[in-house]
Parts: sequence; structure tokens; C-alpha cells
Amino acid sequence: MAKDKKEKLNFQLKVPKGTKDWEGKDMVIRDKIFSTITQVFKRHGAVTIDTPVFELKEILAGKYGEDSKLIYDLKDQGGEICSLRYDLTVPFARWLAMNSSVQNIKRYHIAKVYRRDQPAMSKGRMREFYQCDFDIAGTYDPMLPDAEILRITTEIFEALGWKGRYTIKVNHRKILDGIFEVCGVPKDKLRTISSAVDKLDKSPWEEVRREMTEEKGLDEVVADKIGEYVNHKGSRDLLTELSNNETLVANESAKAGLADMALLFDYLEVFGVLDRISLDMSLARGLDYYTGVIYEVVTEGSAPAVSKSSESQRIQRDAKKEAKKTGEDDDRSDDPTVGVGSVAAGGRYDELVGMFSGKNQIPCVGISFGVDRIFSIIKARMEKENAAAVRSTEVDVFVMAFGGKGFTGLLRERMEIAKRLWDAGIKAEFSWKVKPKLQQQFKAAEQGGVPLAIILGEDELAAGKAKLKQMGLEEGHPEKDGVMIDMADLVSEVKKTLARIDQTTTNGFNGMTEAVEKLEV
Repeated sequence: MAKDKKEKLNFQLKVPKGTKDWEGKDMVIRDKIFSTITQVFKRHGAVTIDTPVFELKEILAGKYGEDSKLIYDLKDQGGEICSLRYDLTVPFARWLAMNSSVQNIKRYHIAKVYRRDQPAMSKGRMREFYQCDFDIAGTYDPMLPDAEILRITTEIFEALGWKGRYTIKVNHRKILDGIFEVCGVPKDKLRTISSAVDKLDKSPWEEVRREMTEEKGLDEVVADKIGEYVNHKGSRDLLTELSNNETLVANESAKAGLADMALLFDYLEVFGVLDRISLDMSLARGLDYYTGVIYEVVTEGSAPAVSKSSESQRIQRDAKKEAKKTGEDDDRSDDPTVGVGSVAAGGRYDELVGMFSGKNQIPCVGISFGVDRIFSIIKARMEKENAAAVRSTEVDVFVMAFGGKGFTGLLRERMEIAKRLWDAGIKAEFSWKVKPKLQQQFKAAEQGGVPLAIILGEDELAAGKAKLKQMGLEEGHPEKDGVMIDMADLVSEVKKTLARIDQTTTNGFNGMTEAVEKLEV
């Protein structure tokens, strides 16, 4: 019997590669990111939906281009072949196709998705991770929903405290397709060449050109023509330059895309976000379902630590060789050629719903925020600043008691005070010991980052008073030891003090935001 028990326990206790347990202050930070994003979504009139964590395999098949190999397929256990969802966009399009009465909707969805990618855990590149999606479905005048989504994007990153230290790269699939066509790319290679170009954010042009010519069979002359276009980025100046290119505007696809971008830039100027926009001709977005404007958000943590110099190319090649040795399942957090990547991305996908419904085409545009990548950058910034303001709980008041010889613990009195605070909507707790030591109570409050303490003593209670102490005041502060208040005014005094305390103390995420604001990009 003992032998059987030993055999049953003979396994490695761990989480699967590319996943992690979340707890403590990490959860506090992540939950605040969720709530910040959700508030912005609701501000713009969105409703939420939810879909199954797995879909029929045929629903997901053929939607993600070369990334389709990263889909997790499930074993047939019920007569249906299913796969874990790769993103939240395709399930949303499937939902729209199944609910034909819904012809327009602003929807947000926060849920986990799954990709069998090579993980880099400390950089937020995981196999199980959260996405926060916002999509607008319906037929509207051109570029208005697209502009609002980019406005939403800036609102979210400003609310997270990034203070403009991010760039929204934009491009247009029709412009890209027009460039490929005028350069001579065969139609059957448009998407695969697009996927190669999309790697220019992390690989030098020489490496991308080699992939296009040697791996994907593109003529070298055609590749060089593409290079004359895709290595440029700018704003209205670049848009004007492209619009004056007679060869390019003679192509109907490119001409339509350039007109869209001109209109989009006008609307973004009205929304006050044009200064965050970079027209980046290398941005292609590898997913097959995009049909119009595309965008992704990058910040200083997005790019690999290694630059695009000739020396870095050698380092990248060596790192890739080492990755093949260690295996695709191994964590690449220490690989200098791997960055966090984009922290949000999306675009217009006007034909995806029609792929499911046949005739019911519903134009859509949306964006997805990568919470785990955002988290990894915020946490790295906090560690750089030695920020310690994140609280593990949201408790505002710790109710304590002290006394000398014959101390009873004042348990009922502490419970009564806690009840009064709870009834007033104030977050409070007390020690679950009948006779707690004062030092232990202070330690519990400090570990939880609780900003206020109510300290009860028998003599003070007899006089109808208690001590209100703000935690963490420096030595020499006139209120370092607390102030006496009347028990009758306890709730109002607590509320007044909480309102006065600096937000970096009362709200850990705001403390984190302040730390982020101190950093230079």
C-alpha cells in the first residue's frame, strides 16, 4: 500500500512551461491594469461578452497565417475536434455570424488565450495569457471607428501612467498590398511576404530580405524594390511623399489605402493623438484576416536589448542556434534578441464575419491589449525605481488594542469598531487573536500596507476616545505617534484623514504610476 502511494507521488510538481501562478502584489498590479482598461472601455459605450475557451478547430483554421502552427489542438473526447482559442477576435467574429440580429456593437472582452509559442516569461511572452479586446462592429462612415479606437488606446496608456512614452505604429493593408503589387510580388505570395516584412521590428533588413528570397522564393530584384518602401517611417510628411508617388497611386489598392490614412490622420488630429502616431511602412501584422488599417503599440521595453548592428546580427544568429539546442519549450527571458514585443495591436477586418456567415458581412475594427506584456514593463520600471508602494490589500484601517497587566484584548470593542467602519463603507480589519500583542498588530498592518490604525486603550475608551495613527510617517513628524479623536467622530475623522493622505500611500497603483513617471525613456 505504501509502495503504491509512493509511485503515485512520483512526479514533478510544477506548472506547465509558458504559464505561471499569480499571487500577492503581482495580482494587485494586474487587477488594477484590468480595472483601468475596463473603465476606458465603458467610457466609450462598450458592452462585454464572453465566449468558450475552446472553439471547433475548423473555426480557427486558416485565420492566422504562419502563426496557425501555434494553435493548441485538443484531443477528441466528445466527437468534436476542438482547439484552444488563439485570440479573442475570431471567436467574436464567429459570435457575430451566429447572432445575425446584431448588426452593430461596441464590445469588449477580457479573457485568457493560448499560443504554443516559445516563452520568455519575464518579458510577458507566455503560452497562457490575458488579452483585453475592444472591437466596433457595424457599417459606419470611413475611419471614424478606427480613429476612436486609437483615441481609446491613448486614454488607456495615459491612465496607466505612461505619460506619452509609447508609440502607436500604423499602416494600411491596402497600401502594403499595393506596394507588393507594383514591386512585382506574385499574388500567391502576398501574405507570406507580408509576414516576412512584419519582422523588421526585430530583425535587420538583410535578414528579412534573405527570408523573402532564400526561404520564400521571391526574386531578388523584387525584394530590393520592396526595401525601397518598407524601411521608411514618419507622419504626414511620409504620407504626402507616398501620395505623390505616381507609380504607387496608379495602383487602386494603394490609392484607396492612402486616402483612408489621410482621413484617419485628420480625425486623429481632432482627437489630439496624432503626436503619438508613427506611419511605419514595415508594419504588416502577420494575421491573415486584416483588410485595412493596422496598428500596434510599442514602448522602450518592446524591442530586444540587442540592436540591428552587424555585431548584433551575429549575436542573434548565435541565440537562435542556442534556442534550437535548448528546445522550443525553454524560457528565453535571458535571450538578448527577445524583447517584450508590442503591448497592444489590432486593425480592421471587414471580411472575417463573412467567412463564417457567407453573405452576412459585418465590417469590424478592433484592438487587443496584452496585459501580461504591459505588466512586465510596469513591473520592470518599478524595480528600476525601487518602488515599494504597491499594497497587497486595499484595507484602509487596522483596528488595534493595547494594555498593561490584566489586558483583556478588547476583542468585542475592536469588533464593534470594525463593524462601524464596515457599515460606513470603509475597508478595515483587526487581529483574530483574543489578546494580540501590539507589536504583532503593527507588523500585520505594515505587511498589508495599511495606511491608518485605530488604537484602543482601556483608559482612552473610558474617556470616549481612541488614537488615530497614520502609518509610515517619518521621525519627528508632529503626528508620528497619532492623534486622539472622539469615538463619536471616529468615522468622519477616518474619512477625512484618508482623503488627506497622498494617493501614493492610499493607492498602490498610483504609487506605481508615480514611479513610472520618474523614468526616462
